[in-house]
Amino acid sequence: MTVSLITLGVYTSATGSGLACQAQWPLCSDQLIPTLTINPDFIEWFHRFVAMITGFLILGTAGWAWRRGDRRTTRTAVGAVVLLPLQISIGAITVTINGLVPWGYAVPTHAAHLVAALSIFTLLSLTTIYAYREHHSRPPRARGRRALGVTLVALLVSGLFSRGVPLLQYSPGAQAWYYAVSLIAVIGLLATVYWLTGVDRLGRQLAGLALAIIVGTMLIGRDLVAYTPTVQLLNFGLYVAAVVLVAGGLWRLFGRVQSPSTPFGTEHSE
Repeated sequence: MTVSLITLGVYTSATGSGLACQAQWPLCSDQLIPTLTINPDFIEWFHRFVAMITGFLILGTAGWAWRRGDRRTTRTAVGAVVLLPLQISIGAITVTINGLVPWGYAVPTHAAHLVAALSIFTLLSLTTIYAYREHHSRPPRARGRRALGVTLVALLVSGLFSRGVPLLQYSPGAQAWYYAVSLIAVIGLLATVYWLTGVDRLGRQLAGLALAIIVGTMLIGRDLVAYTPTVQLLNFGLYVAAVVLVAGGLWRLFGRVQSPSTPFGTEHSE
């Protein structure tokens, strides 16, 4: 749901639908529910509706983690809840434009909204990874290979829609697909960094650097800087660097086979 919400938020912004609803929040054009047809008012309202459902699910996740009694899952799940009011407030400011806040619909506010959304997504991803850490039959290195494989495929697909790779027009639909697939790469790299801790230091560093680069390209794609030909070239270079790092991590993990004498699931780097 959080992936869907961020993707929908990108589409809403790209279509200019954040300017709809007559700069009102939480109402939309003096209504609680606008006309249910595909128009800017509906797109903006639907984004808010999905955000509300996702918010309740995040609260439920935190409640589950609290009852489970695990410290790590509780910290990350509750951290996502703590960020929720901030994200809601920034979203409200973003769509008021010249209504309540004159500077609401501006690049800095959009940037803060995306950063908060990515932070919540990261915390929820870590909650999931921590919750399932005892339910894997494969050793950490094998898990890392699988996660990096998924990441590499996601990166190659995201390149079709990326603004830095001029293959397709960077339309609202392309932007939504780019961020949806990029988020899959993000969670794959988060899992890799976690699973390779204490197992393969270099592989973990490669995944961590690729993660930082991907997040950077996602921020560049939201017009946080003037998108000049130089910035596009930089964006393309960062994309290629991320692909190389992930491919290098895969090559390293496939090239280092677990020793038969190493206890299953407890391998360590040489």
